[in-house]
Amino acid sequence: MAHQDLFGQALRRARKARGMTQEDFSTSSSRTYVSMLERGERSPTLAKINELSETLGIHPLTLLALAYAGSATPAEFHKLLAEVERQAVAVLKANSPTK
Repeated sequence: MAHQDLFGQALRRARKARGMTQEDFSTSSSRTYVSMLERGERSPTLAKINELSETLGIHPLTLLALAYAGSATPAEFHKLLAEVERQAVAVLKANSPTK
């Protein structure tokens, strides 16, 4: 499955979990654009992911994590987030100034 399809599914899942319609995104996107994202016909920019996340009231990383998790169970999702945290911390430590 293509990444844009996974993002679209995550967007739809988050939108429905919040009880929102595609029209609720009118301040950041047209209903048509949201529909195209959800169908995997478009790939959003980082700026657009920020705008969509603001409308949803969630952190942009939440939306991206949901996309990469796909149909994971809560336990699998927790494992994915733990791995992401481990990798991010390793990068931050590697790039922190020596004291």
